[in-house]
Amino acid sequence: MKGKVSRLARVLPIRSESRLEVSAVCTEHGRFMWTTLHRLGVPPADLPDAVQDVLVVVHRRGHTFDGSCRLTTWLFAVCAKVAAAHRRRAPVRREQLREVVEPVDGRDPEQVVLMRAAAARLRCVLDGLTAEQRVAFVMFEIEGFSCSEIAKQLGVPLGTVHSRLHAARKGFRASLERLKARERHQQNRRRARGGR
Repeated sequence: MKGKVSRLARVLPIRSESRLEVSAVCTEHGRFMWTTLHRLGVPPADLPDAVQDVLVVVHRRGHTFDGSCRLTTWLFAVCAKVAAAHRRRAPVRREQLREVVEPVDGRDPEQVVLMRAAAARLRCVLDGLTAEQRVAFVMFEIEGFSCSEIAKQLGVPLGTVHSRLHAARKGFRASLERLKARERHQQNRRRARGGR
């Protein structure tokens, strides 16, 4: 994955007025951007394009980063906007791309399969949230941002962040229950067919 992201950085010339150097951001935060975009609903096959879109924003808007928050907080907000744009374009896409399979990096294959299954379940549950709820939930529950950081980066009042988090947690539980019910139903169907 790191090689893919590094190749994307090389295609962007760096502007001198930008406070952020694209190649440095790519090297230090490439995995963060990749993971964040994936958690925000960008399909695996679209991740290279989405990461490149984030790097284009870093290239064009890096001078607006004033250091008043962590760089990852600023990057998360950029990723959220890029992910939303990819989701809006998704219904008009005509080609069907195969899923990108990342290398296992020498890890135990069984553990990798379990981790990928857990990640797929999490994505399925997160897909049940609205875009605003998903961003707030991922920023707070997964990335560990404070509510005030989220409010600042999203440009919304603190109360809005709290209400989105409340709705997201409620939606997350409901989505998880639907997923569990679907899995129980599929398991019962397999048992009824003789365990196949």
